[in-house]
Amino acid sequence: MPTIRRVQPSDLFHLNLCNLDPYTENYDLNFYLLYLMKWPSLFQCIEEHGQIVGYIIGKVEESPRHFQGTPHYLPWHGHVTALSIAPQYRRLGYGKLLTESLETACNQQEAWFVDLFVRASNKNAIKMYESMGYSTYRTVVKYYSDDPTGLSTEGEDALDMRKPLDRDKDRKHVRENGASFKVDPEDVF
Repeated sequence: MPTIRRVQPSDLFHLNLCNLDPYTENYDLNFYLLYLMKWPSLFQCIEEHGQIVGYIIGKVEESPRHFQGTPHYLPWHGHVTALSIAPQYRRLGYGKLLTESLETACNQQEAWFVDLFVRASNKNAIKMYESMGYSTYRTVVKYYSDDPTGLSTEGEDALDMRKPLDRDKDRKHVRENGASFKVDPEDVF
């Protein structure tokens, strides 16, 4: 039976099993510690038999003031910074469990929506997010500087996907046909 819990500082040395595929971003220890200190309730892991087999890193924020009044301004919202499940534990629903846990925490903080960036080539992740109610809000052109498939050296587009939360009753922070709205990386926060 899997257990979801907050990540503890000592857990940071046991995440390697989850970072073993080309779609998972790897960060330095300072990055993980920053999230652990600023948003401890949004940095969670899933354990099975005492071993960390997945984790999610999230935050709640709004755009800086210089974005206010622009079409790129984001109100108070949750963000999935990273979600990773060890390869042998995929397709068991662990990613969905962690994402739902983060959504619950963001709802409690009265966020308008949860958003995330996913590589356009990561079809399995896109399918999972869509099944959970996420939709593409916009495409960020060449957001990723590398291509995990090795087919391109020019970078890869990201889908900026969103799921409205309880506060967004009118669904004003999602849009239809979002994949056709293209923005540059410097337009996103």
